[in-house]
Amino acid sequence: MSNVAGKAYGMNVVTPMRPGMTWVNTFLFMVSRAMPKTLAGLLGLGFIHFARWVMIRRDQWPQLGQPPAKLSNDYMLFCSNFNGTWDQYIDAFADGIPGGLDLFWYSSTKYPNSIPVEPFKGYIRANQVDTNYYYNATPGSGQRDIKLALKLAYDLRGVAGQLSSLDDAGLGAAFQKLLIDNQGGLGSPGYAPVASCDTAAADRNRADAELGRWGDGGTGPIDAERETQPLPAETIIASAANEDGEAEKQAVRAAVSAVLGTASRIAEAPKVAEPGPAPEKPPETPDA
Repeated sequence: MSNVAGKAYGMNVVTPMRPGMTWVNTFLFMVSRAMPKTLAGLLGLGFIHFARWVMIRRDQWPQLGQPPAKLSNDYMLFCSNFNGTWDQYIDAFADGIPGGLDLFWYSSTKYPNSIPVEPFKGYIRANQVDTNYYYNATPGSGQRDIKLALKLAYDLRGVAGQLSSLDDAGLGAAFQKLLIDNQGGLGSPGYAPVASCDTAAADRNRADAELGRWGDGGTGPIDAERETQPLPAETIIASAANEDGEAEKQAVRAAVSAVLGTASRIAEAPKVAEPGPAPEKPPETPDA
């Protein structure tokens, strides 16, 4: 999927707005910038890289040589990068700042409000634009991983700046304190757990298909030598008909008994009686 790059997901949503209502959203954005507490729930979601809303009026769309478009609506562009799945992000957004979302999309056409969340998900899904190309410089690291790595690098530079004034004991104590303070940032990067078994199966199938088509390093399909020795038709027919020899059956029973440490008890199994002929139906008596 082009929207996913490692642990990160890139979302773009474009929603139409009636031109007469655009000024309302512009005013609401000015208020939210002047009162950051209105976004406290959003700022507390540490898995979000960033979220941005941009107002685009009808006459502000770039002209790249094409004839001017005659648009009936202004538009709002919402861009965000986050770690996790699409559903996790929408759920966290709706739980964290439901009132803020309703203000930001207040003027958008047919906006259903963020609570209940299912109509809101349908609205986002209907107006989302897929990312054609999504580059991530740190695909194996999430937002928290990068922050912890930056803190570790900052603290290491601080210890390095004290080398000339520390003896061996002081350097050891400073380094030990650095490790204790940064133990949460010493893990190796890697991909997050899968969101579902279906996602994991799709990733495996895609990887197998790519490897089979391109091979390791894009060198082409793998040249694998496969030698098949088909079983004779007589063997297959005999096995399907349960006509294996008595000697083979005894060998299997002996092997099972050796593993279990007990003698075979097949002979003790009750015998199933052979079904007899069905009784004849009595002749029907004609009605009087």
